[in-house]
Amino acid sequence: MDITYTFEVNNITKEGLEKLFLSLDWTSGTYPNKLYEAIMNSHSVVTAWDGDRLVGLINALSDGALTTYFPYVLSDPAYQGNGIGTVMMEMMLEKYKDFYTKVLVSYPEAVDFYRQLGFNEEPTHMAMFIYTK
Repeated sequence: MDITYTFEVNNITKEGLEKLFLSLDWTSGTYPNKLYEAIMNSHSVVTAWDGDRLVGLINALSDGALTTYFPYVLSDPAYQGNGIGTVMMEMMLEKYKDFYTKVLVSYPEAVDFYRQLGFNEEPTHMAMFIYTK
């Protein structure tokens, strides 16, 4: 498997994002226009490609100095278990290595993956959400 990784966003398409997000049944994939806008307005994006197929993505939102938040960390289920998520996250962590706080919200089944990358639960904080349809 010859996966390529990049911070470039030129090859990202609405269709590619939609396909990737829906492969994981993520609701964001049902809003391809808004999803594309969100990704393109991110502070940075790392993508993984198998040829011209988008198979992984991480985006970062940041204040540019102290804090970075990773709202989307995903890889196509057909490609999971091949280290793609690890490579992408290591690229992001290197980019933001001097930032004081790096934050993400994890699904319970992914907690061990993030722990291996250095993330820890914060017992004094709780993620909170408002969803708007």
